[in-house]
Amino acid sequence: MKHLDIDTITFKEHLENDAYVLLDVRTPEEFSDGHLKNAANINFHNDTFEEEIDELDKRKKYLVYCRSGNRSRQAMFLMRDLGFEEVYNLERGIIDWKQNNFPIE
Repeated sequence: MKHLDIDTITFKEHLENDAYVLLDVRTPEEFSDGHLKNAANINFHNDTFEEEIDELDKRKKYLVYCRSGNRSRQAMFLMRDLGFEEVYNLERGIIDWKQNNFPIE
């Protein structure tokens, strides 16, 4: 099983070169202010977060991000504990993504 923090360049390469499910674990308000293309939003702060994550296909590969990498790192470890096979966390979050001038919607 692979569960790793990865830098922004590597995250972008994974996103462009393979079939990953992209998860944004920020609040809906943060998500509406700008997010990565094709990202699904599951709010880390929802009481139902663990249940929503647990319903996802554990065999798929996931890229997870938040604002700074903290919530998404916690989400990655939760996903590991729930049996997800491959999850990568954007270690400095969308903040670093924007600093690299990568696109957001």
